[in-house]
Amino acid sequence: MTLSYRTGIGYDIHRLVENRPLIIGGIQIPHDKGLLGHSDADVVLHAVTDALLGASGLGDIGDLFPDTDPAYKDIDSKILLTKVMEKLTAAGYAPSNLDIIIHAESPKMSPHKKNIAASIAKLTNLQATHVSVKAKTNEGVGPVGQAQAIACTAVAMIQTTNQQ
Repeated sequence: MTLSYRTGIGYDIHRLVENRPLIIGGIQIPHDKGLLGHSDADVVLHAVTDALLGASGLGDIGDLFPDTDPAYKDIDSKILLTKVMEKLTAAGYAPSNLDIIIHAESPKMSPHKKNIAASIAKLTNLQATHVSVKAKTNEGVGPVGQAQAIACTAVAMIQTTNQQ
């Protein structure tokens, strides 16, 4: 079997607001604010989902799960990623590794990185060592740096699973 590898990049950003839970990478993180969005606004799972979709050429998260569709109102982003994993499998692809950067001034992400990586590894059928989660601040610059938003950048590498 000849393996073929492809890469994709995903990005997402959501505003922090009161009266919402903060869901990052499929886990709830204690904080006085959460992310505003049509779904649960999990920026990490959204960026990972888009990176996987980009690598596979299967569209993007907005095409598959539009925020104009009431079916996705407040949906758990783990469900969206699971659906994309099913599409990836059906198309003959599997994730090889993920590299994720969470851009957040507050709350500090360092204490949560291992749990986030484990959550994503489980959702994508990867070993935890194949999911890298890093956290960066924006040094006070822009909406992320002023703790008004959280963003995420993700890079996915996928490989073919069928013989070519």
